[in-house]
Parts: sequence; structure tokens; C-alpha cells
Amino acid sequence: QAQLVESGGGLVQPGGALRLSCAHTGGIFSGAPMGWYRQGAGKEREVVAGITTDGITNYTDAVKGRFTVSRDNAKKMVYLQMNSLKPEDTATYYCNIFQEPRFLKFLEGWGQGTLVTVSS
Repeated sequence: QAQLVESGGGLVQPGGALRLSCAHTGGIFSGAPMGWYRQGAGKEREVVAGITTDGITNYTDAVKGRFTVSRDNAKKMVYLQMNSLKPEDTATYYCNIFQEPRFLKFLEGWGQGTLVTVSS
């Protein structure tokens, strides 16, 4: 059964850094573009970053230059390095197959996510 498990979240001060990890079960995930998403309190889930199987990346404007997505298919892992964190980055972060925002509502198979809180 396909599964995603996110970890690495926590409480960090503004300007700090965290590295999120996503463990997947291989299969469809290893052969697909993967994405990181986040959902803040009272907000809709949004795309944060994506990475193709070839390592080509893209980011939402709000995190460009601060976040870096990477993947290691051999280890069945996807990572999100988050630097220069801001309070507005506070959210629960999820990984899943990459999907464009307009089709995000149709994506299923979400993990439990990992909570990132940026606060002094």
C-alpha cells in the first residue's frame, strides 16, 4: 500500500532553519514528480515546491531562494530544506505526488503531515 510519512517539523524562531523529510514506499512515488505542500490554520492546502525524477525543481514565489527540495530515490526519500523561516511559513507540511494547484483538490493518499511553527 502506497504510504507517505513526513517528519522533521517543530518550533523554530524567525530566521531559523528546518529540514523536512518524507519517506515513501517507492513504486509510483519513485517514478513520479514529487511535491511539498503546506496548509496553514484556516487556509487551503497549497503547493510549496516540486521536483521531477530528473531533479528539476520549482517553487512557489513565497519560498524561492529560501527553500530547497531534493530527493533520493534509492532511499525512497524526499526532503525540504527550509532556511530563513518566517512566521508566515507556519503550517502543516505534506509531501505527495506533484500536482498543479488547479488539480490539487483531487489528489489523495495524504500522510499525517509535519507541523512547522515559526515563532519567537
